[in-house]
Amino acid sequence: MSRIGNKLIELPAGITVSVNDDNIVSVKGPKGTLTQVVDKDISIEVEGSELKVRRPSEQKRHKALHGLYRSLINNMIIGVNTGYRKELEIVGVGYKATAANNVLELSLGYSHSIFMAVPQEIKVSTITEKGQNPKVILEGIDKELIGAVAAKIKSLRKVEPYKGKGIRFVGEVVRRKAGKSASKK
Repeated sequence: MSRIGNKLIELPAGITVSVNDDNIVSVKGPKGTLTQVVDKDISIEVEGSELKVRRPSEQKRHKALHGLYRSLINNMIIGVNTGYRKELEIVGVGYKATAANNVLELSLGYSHSIFMAVPQEIKVSTITEKGQNPKVILEGIDKELIGAVAAKIKSLRKVEPYKGKGIRFVGEVVRRKAGKSASKK
């Protein structure tokens, strides 16, 4: 019994879900439209303001896909209704970030600046306040795409455990290591 797959998805007002013959789910909302190809074995039923995801059998593969597609469709509904937002914090002396025309420019202590083109589906902005670490804000309707772009940005300068310098999510806890200790005689 899949606990996630068996949960009903409540459709908020203003959200329309349609499923065509090729099992392509399309979700429309105030922020845009998202589509997802669903495995042929999984069936999606829209009844009023509820959506049900059903599997044909108790096979291990069907159980895994049941919960997966229910979560993906739920993420699509949340995305087109309210959207997603991720904030990254850049910690380090002299580290900077600027954004213009969906191109993110990062100065991360390397000999050169890094220019990263962000997909058009994502809105990128930066905040630099005096006495605070620079922040990069990603906003969009596709949770998977925002997560992938955030992971790519984080990989440009991973957080090191001794001083805590690098790129991290806002509120992320970094385990710090103790440095060298003086030798004992």
